[in-house]
Amino acid sequence: MAQDTLQLKLTSDKLEQRTMKELAFDLKQTVNKNRAVGLWRMMTGYHWVYLGALISVALGAAARTATYMLLQVVVDDVLTEGMHLEWLPWLAFGFVGLAGAEGLFSYLRGVWSARASEGITLRLRNYLYDHIQRLSFTYHDHAKTGELISRATSDVDAVRRFYADQAIGIGRIVALFAINFSMMMRLSSNLAWLSIIVMPAVIIMSYLFFGRVSKAYEAYQEQEATLSTTLQENLMGVRVVKAFARQRYEIDKFEEQNYEKYKRGKKLTMMHSLYWPLSDILCSAQTLIVIGTGAVMAARGELTLGTYLAITGMIIWIVWPLRNLGRLIVDVSRGLVSFGRVADIIAEDREDIEGGLAPTGESLMQGNLVFDHVSFAYQPVVPQEDTSKGNGKGPSAEPKLVEVLHDISFSVEPGQTIALLGSTGSGKTSIVNLLLRFYDYQSGHITLDGKELTEYSRVLLRQQIGIVEQEPFLFSRSIRDNIAYGTGREVTEAEVIAAAQAAAIHDVILSFPQGYDTLVGEKGVTLSGGQRQRVAIARTLLKNPRILVMDDATSSVDTDTEMQIEAALERLMENRTTFVIAHRIQTVMRADWILVLDRGRIVQQGVHDDLIQEDGLYREIYQIQARIEEEVEKEVALAA
Repeated sequence: MAQDTLQLKLTSDKLEQRTMKELAFDLKQTVNKNRAVGLWRMMTGYHWVYLGALISVALGAAARTATYMLLQVVVDDVLTEGMHLEWLPWLAFGFVGLAGAEGLFSYLRGVWSARASEGITLRLRNYLYDHIQRLSFTYHDHAKTGELISRATSDVDAVRRFYADQAIGIGRIVALFAINFSMMMRLSSNLAWLSIIVMPAVIIMSYLFFGRVSKAYEAYQEQEATLSTTLQENLMGVRVVKAFARQRYEIDKFEEQNYEKYKRGKKLTMMHSLYWPLSDILCSAQTLIVIGTGAVMAARGELTLGTYLAITGMIIWIVWPLRNLGRLIVDVSRGLVSFGRVADIIAEDREDIEGGLAPTGESLMQGNLVFDHVSFAYQPVVPQEDTSKGNGKGPSAEPKLVEVLHDISFSVEPGQTIALLGSTGSGKTSIVNLLLRFYDYQSGHITLDGKELTEYSRVLLRQQIGIVEQEPFLFSRSIRDNIAYGTGREVTEAEVIAAAQAAAIHDVILSFPQGYDTLVGEKGVTLSGGQRQRVAIARTLLKNPRILVMDDATSSVDTDTEMQIEAALERLMENRTTFVIAHRIQTVMRADWILVLDRGRIVQQGVHDDLIQEDGLYREIYQIQARIEEEVEKEVALAA
C-alpha cells in the first residue's frame, strides 16, 4: 500500500513538473493580428518535430514519384526493348522498397504530426484552464459560460485538427506538386505546362471561396456558442424551469437558436456544394486533356510507352491534390477562425494575485480595517454581439459606470464584529468584494493593519479572509472534500468533524448512509438549502481565517439550527474581525457596530440600542420585522 502511494506521488510529481514546463511558455506571445503568425508561435517547442513530419511528407511524395520513374525504366528498357532482363529481380525489389519507404515515411509523418498537434493542444488546454481561472471578476461578469466552454473545447479541437491534418495537408500538396511537376518537366515539358493550365483558375476560385467560407464558419461558430449558452443556462436552472412550468418556453427558445444554427450550417454546406462540382469539372477536364494529349504523342512516337505511363501516374498527383485544396481551405479557415476566438481569451489580462505584500505569520494580520471615503463603480453587463466573433473587437462605445458605493467611511478594530444591514442592492456585498479585492475601488482609501489594501497581494487576502456566501456553491464531490476544499493542505478526519460539529451539520452527515463520503450532486442539489449553507460554514471555519465574512449565512436555516450555528460562531469568532451581512435585525443586533446602507451610502451607524432609539431606516426595518413576527405568532397561536 505504501509502495503504491509512493508510486502515485512520483507520478503526480512528474505530471506537475511537465505541466509547469508547458505553462512556462506564455501563450500570450502567440496573440497577433496575423493569425498565421500566431499559429507559428504556438508551435514553440515543436518546430523541429513538425519539420520532421513535413520532411517525411516530402520524402513519401518522392518515393511515390520514384515509383513512376522506375515504371518507365521497366516498360521502356526491359519489357519493350527486351534488354536488361537480369534487372527484373532488382527492379521488383525496387518497387517493394519504394512502397516500404512510402509507408515508413507516412508512418513517421503521422507519428510526428500527432506528437506535435497533441502536445500543442495539451499545452493550450492547460494554459486556457489556468488562464480563465486567473481572469478578473470583471471579465467573468461579462463573459458567458457557454461561450467560454465552446471556445475551450470545440475551438481548441479545431486548432488541433489544423496542426494534425490541415497544415500537413498543405505541405503534402506542395510536395506532390513540386516533385511531380519537376519530374514531368524532365519527361515532357509540353505536357508539364499543359498539366497546370487550370491551376490559376482553381487558385483564384479557392481564394474567393476561402474569404466567403471563413465568414460563414465564423458566424456558424458564433451561433454554436450561443446555443451552448442556452443549453447550459437551461440545465443549470432546470429546477426553476420546472417550478414555473416554463418547459414550453425554454423548448421554443432552444429550437429558435437551433434553427438559426441550422440555417448558418446550411449556408456553409451550400458553399461547399457550389465549389466541389466546379473544382471537379476543372480537374477532370485537366486530367483528360493531359492523358489524351499524351496518348496522341505516344501514338506519334513523340513519347515512349513507359514515359506515357509515368506521366499519367504523375498527372493524378498534380491535379487531384489541387482539387483537395478546397477541403483544406475550409478546414484551414476553421482553424484560423477558432484560433482567433481562443486568442481573444488569451489576450485578456490576468488578475495579478501574487503581486504585493505577502507577510507570513498570524501576528502580521490583525484585522484592523479602515474605510476612508471609499467610492466604487462597476461596468454594467452589455450585449456581446461584437465580442464573440474572434476578432478581438469590443462594443463600439464604453458603457457608463454604475456607482454602487459612495463615500463609505468606517473603522474596525481587531476582533470586532461589524454588521452590514440594508435592502437588496444597497451595497453590502460590494463592501466585502472590495475587501477581498475581487474589484478595486476608484477613490478613497482602505487600510488593513495600517497599510493600503492594494499593497497586499490578492492571494494573501483571500487566504486570510473566509467567506460564507448567501448562495453557497458546493462541488460535485463528497461532503468531506467540500469541507476540506478551502484549506489548501492535507487535513485530518478529526479537523473535518470538528468543523462540521461547529457548523451544526455533523449529526446530519452521520444520518446519511455513506456519512462524510456522501457525494453531493452538482452545486450540492442533493442537500437542502440549510444543509448546503452549513457545509459551506464548516468549509470556512476549517480554513481558520483571520477575517470572517458571513454573507446572510443563516438565511436558509430554521430557528433552532440558527441558534446552534450562532452559538458555535460566537466561540469561533473570538479574536477574529467578522463581517455579518444580513437582512434581519435579529442577526445583527449583537454586533459590536452596525452599518445601515441604502443605495450605496451609509445612512446610519452605531450599536443596536442606540440605533433603535433614532428615527431612520434601522428602526423602520426593526418595526416592520417585529410586526411581522407578532402576526405570525398570533396565527400560530390561533391555529393551535
